[in-house]
Amino acid sequence: MSDTLHSRSRRGHDDTPDTTAAFVRLGALAQGPEYEALRDDLVARWLPMAQRLALKYRNRGAEIDDLYQVAAMGLVKAVDRYEVARGPFESYAIPTIVGELKRHFRDALWAVHVPRRIQDIRNKVRVARHELKAMRPGEPTVAELAARSGLDEQDVRDGLEALGCFKSLSLEAESRTEDGDGGETVSLTDTLGAPDPGFDAVIDREAVRPALRALPERESQILYMRFFGDMTQNQIASALGISQMHVSRLLNSTCARLRDEALADPRVGAA
Repeated sequence: MSDTLHSRSRRGHDDTPDTTAAFVRLGALAQGPEYEALRDDLVARWLPMAQRLALKYRNRGAEIDDLYQVAAMGLVKAVDRYEVARGPFESYAIPTIVGELKRHFRDALWAVHVPRRIQDIRNKVRVARHELKAMRPGEPTVAELAARSGLDEQDVRDGLEALGCFKSLSLEAESRTEDGDGGETVSLTDTLGAPDPGFDAVIDREAVRPALRALPERESQILYMRFFGDMTQNQIASALGISQMHVSRLLNSTCARLRDEALADPRVGAA
């Protein structure tokens, strides 16, 4: 019993078992059922340590189950790569597991792309905010965070804004309006705009306007009678004293010319 207590005291935690002999045996085994069984046993014995390391990163925007999984993956990598000659297993495993956890925060949790510099600023602001709130209740000011973190106030504001970038709201997230008795619950989707086809009509109309003004009088008159007077080609032909076939050709050629001029790149003519 005293040897066990001495061993735990020397390693610092109850979740750091003495597995040196098992790792020596693992290194001597070839791939196969016996190797896999011993490897799985080593992972299981060191899993509490990996979970302890994962707990240090809780309340930072990640689900704790995800952190446990990432830490376990780091532990498996450490077991597979460890060599007894490197020294105590925990000295090799801890940086490996912590590195996986930090990589998870850096690469997998940002809902929007945030530059690495802003990520670093965010971490400094988060630490300073946590320390100040531990010293006294209440939310620290930007000036206090700047003094604590050694950043300027604009960087602090950028870091505070980045604190909310790990997670984005679902489009089904509910919010409450101030109208009516007690407010009305609506989803985020209800507050978002939708494409307005009217904008495309305005753009098309403005694009074709100069070409319309440049049309000969008869072609302009035919277009007006067809599209604004809602007259048939036969009615237009009778009104102008020309054949329906001629009206059809004029409509087709005029519309094609208007389309080409509206779609033409104005920079080509300028060049």
